[in-house]
Order: sequence, then C-alpha cells, then structure tokens
Amino acid sequence: MILAITRPVPRSISEGERTHLERVAIHYETAAAQHSAYIDALRVAGCEILELEALDDLPDSVFVEDAAVVFDEFAVVTRPGAASRRGEIASVESALRRYTQVYAIENPGTIDGGDVLVNGKDVRVGLSSRTNPQGAAQLREIVARHGYRASEATFEGCLHLKSAATALPGGTILINPRWIDQSQFAGWPVLEADRDEPFAANALTIGNAVLFPPAYQKTMEMLRGEGYDVRPVDLSELAKAEGALTCCSILVRM
Repeated sequence: MILAITRPVPRSISEGERTHLERVAIHYETAAAQHSAYIDALRVAGCEILELEALDDLPDSVFVEDAAVVFDEFAVVTRPGAASRRGEIASVESALRRYTQVYAIENPGTIDGGDVLVNGKDVRVGLSSRTNPQGAAQLREIVARHGYRASEATFEGCLHLKSAATALPGGTILINPRWIDQSQFAGWPVLEADRDEPFAANALTIGNAVLFPPAYQKTMEMLRGEGYDVRPVDLSELAKAEGALTCCSILVRM
C-alpha cells in the first residue's frame, strides 16, 4: 500500500515564493479544483490519502514534498531553504512518525525535498538556491546508515532538481537536457523530454503509473511509445507558483 500525504491549497497561494517565474495571479478555486482532481488520480493509482490540515497563512504549503524525503525504511524531514516555509515541517514530521523512523536536517543545513531524487539505493541531491552543501552532506550521512549512496548534482534554469529530472517506473530517468547534464546519471537509463517542453521532465511515478501534465503532448506521446502507463493530470494553475506533480504529495510505501 502507498500512503500519499497531501495538504489543501492555501487561500494565500498567490503570495508564495518565486524564483524562476514571474509572479502572476493564481485563481484559488481553479487551483483547488485541479488539486482535488490530482488527489483523485492518486487514489485511482492505488494510494490511500492522508490530508494534513490547511495552512492558509503559509502560501507554499500545498507543496508538501519539500518538507520531507521518504525512503523504504525511514524518512528525513527537511529544513527548507526559504525561511518562510519552515512552519510547514512540524505537521509533516508528526504525520510521518506514525509510520516510520524520522531523521531531521539541522542548521546550518538546508534541503528542499524537491531537490532529492531517489532511484533504488541511489540518491541525487541537487544543489540549488534552496539546498546547500551542508544539507546535502547531512542527508548523505543519514542515508549511508541504511545502505543508500548519495551524491550531489548540479542543474540550472529551474527551482528544484526534480523540475529537471524525475524517475520513471523501472529506474529510467526522464530529464530536460537543457537544464541538466545526463552524465550525472551515469549507469542509469535516461530519456529526454522534448526540447520544446522544458517543464515536461517532472513526472510522478506510482507503481507502474506515470502521472503527467497534459500540456506536454510531445513528451507524453514519447513516453507512451516507450510503453509507459501515462495518466494526464492538470496542475497548470499551481504551476504558476513553481509547483508540479511531484511537489504536491509525499509518498510513503507501507
């Protein structure tokens, strides 16, 4: 069973952090409706949902992925690089402690969950404006206790590593070659998103299903041609806040 931890869209969503996108108005009702459809898609893919309380005073709080990284045997709660997001952590940590052992990233380390890509026992930690070398070093030491191998990755042009690369079923990595050098995934099979669709490298894998934004038709058809079970899920309103499919859930394999 897979538990998906989610949090409702806050009414303050338009006021959140922006790094690579210009600030534009976000229609709360549209964002909330798309998020509800996303949760439905998680259920259809086989997840049980644990919805945390809404945090309307924390505008980025719907993007729960950044608060924790979950492995098969344990979880790590993060210390987000944006101080405005650190109020999100306590409720996520409390929820995770019901199901698994929990470690924590400590000052001066910072990590956003969106910068951590797990593929089997291998982990890539993207260094970014939100994840610093001290945080990456702490995570590397924690995961090594459980037999995981972590190394740092670099990218450009986007907020988080998982905007540039995500894992597909079977361990293949989907990348945007404009934002990340595939040599950082040596030994892993790699597929490239269409170069005209830079945000198409963010896909959410649940079992054999691949949840994918329908706006990126060329990449979607490529994935289907490769035999993947691609299921369109539109989060275009939340994308205006630099969010994506992986951002809106924390998956705990029970």
